[in-house]
Amino acid sequence: MKRLFSILAITCLMAIGTVNANATTLATTTATITTLTQDADEPAGEELSFHQELKKRFIEGGPGFMGIVLLCLILGLAIAIERIIFLNLSTTNTKKLTQNVEDALASGGIEAAKEVCRNTKGPVASIFYQGLDRADEDIDAAEKAVVAYGGVQMGQLEKNVSWISLFIALAPMLGFMGTVIGMIQAFDKIEAAGDMQPSLVAGGIKVALLTTVFGLIVAIILQIFYNYIIAKIDSIVNDMEDASITLMDLLVKHKK
Repeated sequence: MKRLFSILAITCLMAIGTVNANATTLATTTATITTLTQDADEPAGEELSFHQELKKRFIEGGPGFMGIVLLCLILGLAIAIERIIFLNLSTTNTKKLTQNVEDALASGGIEAAKEVCRNTKGPVASIFYQGLDRADEDIDAAEKAVVAYGGVQMGQLEKNVSWISLFIALAPMLGFMGTVIGMIQAFDKIEAAGDMQPSLVAGGIKVALLTTVFGLIVAIILQIFYNYIIAKIDSIVNDMEDASITLMDLLVKHKK
């Protein structure tokens, strides 16, 4: 009888040990599988590059309003780049030009000074030429010519700049419109489903907000270019005004 109890006890201990070993093995296997799954999921989230993520979000926002916002960005950047190139070419070393005109007036008279202005690019040189061209009449005629032609040059400097401000205002407005329409579509889906499911609400709101985000991004980019262009125009206009005053002083000095 004692031998039977001993055999049963040994059998129970072996069974318990086998169960513990199996549980340990199962836990280790589960932990390993979980770790491998996490490692496999982490690169999957990092697969999309910035360009691919941007493209994905653009498609999710809908081609209708997102395409119009993108068109605003392209047109605005084209005009901004053209204006920046034109303004940089219009920039003149005013001090050097003034000194050359003064030397030409002292050595060769009005015609020599006009020749210097012909060979120099920019609105300041053009204003100088118009003033020198009227210098044979009197100082008042030269001053009126300088003021009138200065207005013409300012118009050329500010050409097409208003279109950039239009696109700055238009891009976020289109984004907001896309958001409102997206919200309306989301509520239509909720009404059709008859149940306010979180997936319907979240998906509709996400698509709606994407248009606003892209509209604001376009407006920010164009606003930076617009402020630079305005600052450049103001700088050139200040140079034109200072140069006009200097030219009048030179003509008065030459007349004496």
